[in-house]
Amino acid sequence: MKILVRYFFKGVRLVLAPVMIARDRFGRPEPVTRTQRAQAEVDRACQSLTLYQFRTCPFCVKVRHEMHRLALPIALRDTQHDDAARQALKAGGGRVKVPCLAIEENGGTEWMYESDAIKAYLQKRFEPDTATV
Repeated sequence: MKILVRYFFKGVRLVLAPVMIARDRFGRPEPVTRTQRAQAEVDRACQSLTLYQFRTCPFCVKVRHEMHRLALPIALRDTQHDDAARQALKAGGGRVKVPCLAIEENGGTEWMYESDAIKAYLQKRFEPDTATV
């Protein structure tokens, strides 16, 4: 019975993967605009952030859309196809669950796992006061 369930979900993922990829590519919101100086500061701040994700995970797509909307150049690590990224996520965060935002601050790393928590963190930290779309 386990094998039937496993193959059922693999089939569902196989069918939905192209839909998720298309949604990610064509459903992106318009990015905010900042002054060149403000964007440079955001770029510098994003160097301490890494998003561990799967390309077709709907929760990861939600976080990547928010990153695109806020014009955040956060490094992406695909833990589905990159064993080194998968092992880094497991070693650092304690589990292989995506999306996970690694936040390096004060010599340590915080691992944030929930998509809504990640979006709220990014909005609080990077939402411009006067965003123009």
